[in-house]
Amino acid sequence: MAGGVFLKCQKLCWGIWHFFLIKKLNDTPIFPHFTLASLDITNLYINIAVTETRDIISNTLKGNLLDPQTQQELLNWYDVITQQNYFTTYNEILIQRNGLAMGAPTSGLISEFFLQNLEHLHLTNLSNKHKIINYLHYVDEILLIFDFNHTNIQNILNDFNAIQPTLKFTAQTETNNSINYLDVTIHKTPQKWKISIYRKPTFTDNHPIYLKPSSPT
Repeated sequence: MAGGVFLKCQKLCWGIWHFFLIKKLNDTPIFPHFTLASLDITNLYINIAVTETRDIISNTLKGNLLDPQTQQELLNWYDVITQQNYFTTYNEILIQRNGLAMGAPTSGLISEFFLQNLEHLHLTNLSNKHKIINYLHYVDEILLIFDFNHTNIQNILNDFNAIQPTLKFTAQTETNNSINYLDVTIHKTPQKWKISIYRKPTFTDNHPIYLKPSSPT
């Protein structure tokens, strides 16, 4: 039963995510010099700075004026989770020494605190420097739209890799005005954005979804 509830919540989250993605694209004007790119964070969970994330969560709790007892209970919960990084492989129980536990349901939530704090500190400056038109991230994958008349993906990648020593980003740019991002392919046409379901090359059931035209703002 719990598994069924989890799957329903997962489907709901994906539905909300797709709605948000479409809205972001519809709010983005289309020009020939706007380029689609994606950034991936290599081995996100094991490279999260656990101690720094605890400080981020502690400051967030204080900033939201939670009572001291609740703050301490939540931080105790964090300590228990991050100190018990056990996993099983080939019938052996091993301890993961760095970062967050791979496969743990809590790792996605905790990593969001860390990544959103990095975005709060650095994204505005990076967006202004590189003329990033739109930015969207889901767990360890980031979608960018930038102005190639002003910058290039290598310069963007270099700056992202300088943000946090423990995180390594890799990058891809659009091919033939399209890019695969998560489970969709985003297409840039002269008049509109459109998306289609992304499958492995063996699948042939992609159905394009057309989006309304965007007007420059």
